[in-house]
Amino acid sequence: MPFLGGGTPDTHAWQRFHFRPYTMSLLFVAFEMEMMFMYPWAVVFVEEGIKALAEMGMFLTILSVGILYGWREGIFRWE
Repeated sequence: MPFLGGGTPDTHAWQRFHFRPYTMSLLFVAFEMEMMFMYPWAVVFVEEGIKALAEMGMFLTILSVGILYGWREGIFRWE
């Protein structure tokens, strides 16, 4: 008998559940990380030039591949 819950549980404690906002929060963190890296990059771009541009292009490509994979998996569909 549960002590503080007031009733018996309907499901087992190890049962899986879907948390839909989890995927959107991961996407938000990905975009925040992108912005966090772009501000210092702007300062380095002035000093380094085309090398810094290529490095940021690689970073944005990797981030875009992750977003496209999520889109293909359907994380943007709210059901």
